[in-house]
Amino acid sequence: MPKLKSKSSAKKRFSFTGTGKVRMSPAKKRHNLRKRSQSMKRKARGLEIMTKTNAKQVRSYLPYG
Repeated sequence: MPKLKSKSSAKKRFSFTGTGKVRMSPAKKRHNLRKRSQSMKRKARGLEIMTKTNAKQVRSYLPYG
């Protein structure tokens, strides 16, 4: 059976924890930050663990993750 290809965009955006959960960066931190409240910008700092339903979709994009 041939190797499966990974989606290149998903490789750049998601990574996996040691236990197999999907790690992602929160949204709304790229531009127009002057409109966002300070608390919203603070909450979007660092990395988040993705929900199981969305993580299932990402796993199909990264078969060897």
